[in-house]
Formats: sequence, C-alpha cells, structure tokens
Amino acid sequence: MCGIVGIISNQSHQKINLSLDKIAHRGPDSHGIYSHENLSLGHRRLSIIDLSENGHQPMISNCGNFVLIFNGEIYNHLDVRAKLEPKYTFKSHSDTETLLYGFIEFGSEILNMLNGIFAFSILNNKTSELFIARDQFGIKPLYYYSDENLFWFSSEIKSILPLPFNKDVAVESLENYLTFLYSPAEKTPFKHVLKLLPGHFIKLEIDNPQNFKIYNYYDIPFDGKVSNKTEEELINDLEHKLLKAVDRQLLADVPVGFFLSGGLDSSAIVAMAKKLHPDKKFNCYTINTNDGEDMAEGFTNDLHYARLVAKHLDVNLIEVESTVDIVKDFDQMIYHLDEPQADPAPLSVLQICSQARKDGQIVLLGGTAGDDLFSGYRRHQALRMEKYINFVPLFLRKLIRKAIHLLPANKALFRRARKLTNNIHLSQQERLVGYFSWLDKNIVDNLFAEKHQNQLKNFNPLQLYQDYLKNIPLEKDLLNQMLYLEMKFFLVDHNLNYTDKMSMATGVEVRVPFLDKELVEFSCIIPTHLKLKGVTTKYILKKVMEKYLPHDVIYRPKSGFGAPVREWITKDMDATIQNYLSKENVEKRGVFNHSEIQKLINANKQGKVDASYTIWALLYIESWMRQFKD
Repeated sequence: MCGIVGIISNQSHQKINLSLDKIAHRGPDSHGIYSHENLSLGHRRLSIIDLSENGHQPMISNCGNFVLIFNGEIYNHLDVRAKLEPKYTFKSHSDTETLLYGFIEFGSEILNMLNGIFAFSILNNKTSELFIARDQFGIKPLYYYSDENLFWFSSEIKSILPLPFNKDVAVESLENYLTFLYSPAEKTPFKHVLKLLPGHFIKLEIDNPQNFKIYNYYDIPFDGKVSNKTEEELINDLEHKLLKAVDRQLLADVPVGFFLSGGLDSSAIVAMAKKLHPDKKFNCYTINTNDGEDMAEGFTNDLHYARLVAKHLDVNLIEVESTVDIVKDFDQMIYHLDEPQADPAPLSVLQICSQARKDGQIVLLGGTAGDDLFSGYRRHQALRMEKYINFVPLFLRKLIRKAIHLLPANKALFRRARKLTNNIHLSQQERLVGYFSWLDKNIVDNLFAEKHQNQLKNFNPLQLYQDYLKNIPLEKDLLNQMLYLEMKFFLVDHNLNYTDKMSMATGVEVRVPFLDKELVEFSCIIPTHLKLKGVTTKYILKKVMEKYLPHDVIYRPKSGFGAPVREWITKDMDATIQNYLSKENVEKRGVFNHSEIQKLINANKQGKVDASYTIWALLYIESWMRQFKD
C-alpha cells in the first residue's frame, strides 16, 4: 500500500518532491521518483509484500520501456504471474512486478484479470503514452487535474497544493456535501480536481496530455439475473466464497490484524480467518467508549459484543480507549480526509489505526461493504413499504407527509418517521434515491449566497442517482437498484474514502474482503428475499454465520462507529460554530448566506428541523477551505 503522484508540466522536476512530501504518511518505508522530459512520477512505499529493495518503485521493466507506480494489492497476483512466468523473468516476489508484466503482456485487458485494490499508472516510453487506472470498486482513491499547463494525478488531493492550479470551488460539490455528507462520483470541492471513477482508466500522450480519454472497463453486474439454487445451496456457496475472499486477503509479509467492532460484518471476517487458521492468535482492535456508561444519543458502545466475539473465537482483543477531543482534532481530521466529508466515523478508524501502527500491525482487515452487498441499512428496510405506497392516493400521501413533518425533530423516532415519509408524495424512483439525502434541496439552496442560488436552481443532486440506474436497465428489483447505488456512491465516496484516508494517515493498510471481486459478483445473483427477509437484514450472511458466531452477535440490533454529533453541535462545538460560521467569516468567504445559516442553527436547537449533520458539514467545508484553498 502506497501513495502515488504524477505530474506533467514544465515544473514537474521542481515540484515532484514537494507533492510527494504531502503524502509521505502513505508510505513511510521509502520513496522513489522517475523523471523524463516534462513528466515526473513519484511513489511513497508502505512495504507489505516482498519487503526487499526488489519491490521498490517506480518499477522499471527489464526492457527499460515501461515504468510503473502502484498503490494497492493484487490478491490473485500469483495466479496472474503463473501465466507470465514462461515469457518473463521476475526479480521479485512482489505483486507490483506481476502487474507491470501483466500490463506489458495483456494491455488494458489485465484490469479484468485483477482481484485486488489498486490505483496505478504505467508509462510506455516507446510510445510516450501514460496509462492510469483505478480498481473496480473504488477501494483506492485516485484524483486528477488538467489544464493547458498541468496534468496531475495522485492518491490524495493535498499533493496538488504545492503546484500552480485553478483553485475555483465547485458550488455544486458543496451542495452535494450538504445533501449527502459526501460528494458522489467525479466531483470534489475543487471545480477542476476530479475523481477517476471506479472501474475506469485514462489514456494520454505525454506531449498532449490535455487530450486524455477516459474508458470504462467494469461495472457491477446487476443485470436482473437471479440464481435458481436453493437457499441451502446459496448459503453454502456464500460461505465458500467468503472463506476464499478472506484467504486471498491474508496474503502479506507483515503482521495482519482485524477491526472487531462486535457487529456482524467485522465478526464474520475474523471468524473466517480463524476457520482458515484455527491455531493463530490474531490481534483484533475495537473502540472502548467508556465501557457501557450512559452516553448521548448517537454514541454507540459495542464493547460487550466485541469481547463476546473475541472470547468465542479465541483472538486477542486490543481495546483502544476513545480519546476524542472533537474541538482539538477537528481540523486535523478534515486535513487527512482530503474532502469535507461530514461523518464522525473517521475518528474511530484513525484511533484504531494509530494504535495498530504503534503495535507494529501494518495490515488490518475490516467488515466494510457487508451492508452494501447484503442489505444492512434502515433505508433498505424502508423499501418494504413501496408495494403499498402507490395504492395510497396522492392527496393522502401529501397529507401524511405534512402531518409527520409537524412532529419535533429532536426525537430519533420522529426523525426516522420524517425520513421515511419525506418523499412519499413523489414517484417511486424519486422516493428510492431520496433515501440518500439528509436535507431537502430548498433548505440547502437557501444556505448559499444569492449569487450562487441561480447557479444551483437547475442542479438536482439526486439526478445523478436516477441517471445511474439507467446503467442497469435489466435490474428491476428495487432493493438491488438501491444496493447498486450504495456501491456506486455511498460506499465509494463515503465509507471507502474515509477508511483509506484515516488508515493511510497512520501508515496502515486496510483491506475489505467483502469487496473481493468474485464475492461481489456472486452477491449480485442472490435473490433479494435472501438479503432482506421480512425485517431481517443480511439474512443469508446471518445464516452462514450461525455456525461460527454466538446468536446474540448475529441477531443483535445494528449499530456502527457512532458519535454524539447532535450533542456536539448543540453544546460542545458552540464556540467553534460561532468562530467558523461567524457573520464576518461567512460574508468574507462569499459562498453562503449567514442569516440563513443562523436560522438553521436556531431551528435545529429548537428541534424544528434535524440539521445537526448539515451544520456539521458547514463546519467541515469552512475547515477544508482554510486548509486547502486559503
């Protein structure tokens, strides 16, 4: 696992070290630079497989024509290497070298042969072409920028800061962050800094980088096909594929440990590892938030379940004391995130990874994506209402919505009722995508300065979600449609982004076995009634785990990394709000409308609206502006 930077400009040689220094945390073991004419490629290495110098990057082919910089792991690289060994001489045991010669042999076709996590670039000196690719599911981040003087790409946005570039802010992106708490697909806060989408690659000529082309090589195969196997057969198949996925991702020449929250997903990954290596005493990490003491709403403490699983599976449980000082750590967290992604969960990931690194634990496996593959969120359960809603007359739906929105927003039950009925008056597809938004567009739009409101009038953040459903025209099942959107946006731009950024900030690699390519593709053909059965989420995964985990762990109420955001916003962070969102600061910035922000803050305090996370996002945006734009 590493960090990569590529620069094409007349300043590339002078700037590459400065850019590389910005992401030094991603690769504390070594660094390397390759420069030729107006191109520089930089690499920071975190040694995981083949710790020797033979794995050093940039890696140059034996013929001298190809140069590779690579961030990630190829879990099936030994299978790929077996196809190459008759023709190529290898100097290392690294997956980096396998990828290099795999590309030389197969070109872009190598991408569909890879099962792993990756973002990489290969220079062909013979043709002066640059190839840049990102993995199928967006597990590894990759950003790029282009203008008449500069082409840049990197693992993190912050590496562009030492370079002269257009810092214009994308107002539409800011609306995304306020609407979803993340910005889906390509958009970042910088108008001209974009994300390379998962399953895509870029090709360009070094002499003419502005004319680059982007190609789509992979999409999640939701094509309406459903397995006709029995429930028992599918349970057995899922168990087998999950074991294979974990086995593949245990590949490392450094210690491998685990996240263990006590939830089903992380517990399942640990259980599979113990099945494969019953005599091994794995290190597992969890957060201790005052060990069961009464906590504010939003703060979850799963320590009891984590201990139960650790004892059941006979693994070492390292309890990381929660030392969150949100005021003190606020700006640092946002700097590491690279984007104003308003969620408290990164704090827990950062703390766990920091402790793991101190313990010499370089690799951690986690349960990310279990909810997205097998249906684990409340919004999935809400879809059960869809078969009834269309039978309710429109006037009555509007009346229900109006009545429920009169309820105060300071109670969790009322907030969920509001969320459930917020789009009840709209079409089915609009209702489906509406579950992803936190606040109505009209409220969000009013937060912007008047000069931006006209610009945003025709921008509908949810339209992107509706458009993406056109990519899977044969998939008619509503749950699978939502799972597709989960995997394309929420998973990539929210969960995977903060997991990568927080872990790599500490020099720790996080792997996600649920996103094993073979496992993901298998999940697409599982009938939805085995994903969500009645009110039971992740039904088929739970059935698999019945012979591995205690019943109380499998069928416990869902939670996750939590934090009392609403309490922070209404109490602890009052001084930060008054500072960051002061009339002087807001008007000086010229992006938002201070009076509307203040109205929202007051309405939130009074329980008229549930806007704590939106205010949280506004704070994130201001902090990001100070650190990345000013």
